[in-house]
Amino acid sequence: MPIHPEFADHLRELLADVGPIRLRPMFGGLGVYRDDCMFGLVMDDTLYLKTDPASVDAFRDAGGEPFLYRPVRAGHVPGYWTPPAEALESAAAMRPWARRALEAARRRPARRR
Repeated sequence: MPIHPEFADHLRELLADVGPIRLRPMFGGLGVYRDDCMFGLVMDDTLYLKTDPASVDAFRDAGGEPFLYRPVRAGHVPGYWTPPAEALESAAAMRPWARRALEAARRRPARRR
């Protein structure tokens, strides 16, 4: 399903506090980037932010939902979660969630090529 331009504009406003972002098409959705660091993805007009073991509990405890592309194997924690609904209301409410996601993305070790 395509991403609505209005939703993309809304995301740019919400995420402005983490700096200039880019939205790049990928696999039927969008990747959300700050510099060359992907810290979010958008599928079906839903924002998912990058998590890691240090941040996933905050997203889960706030009522976030995981991005599930395939059935999850036992013990696996998905790497992207929705922020709480109230974070989609203002840049100030989104700020701590976006920063957590950016920090998680930057902590991720670089993949070998």
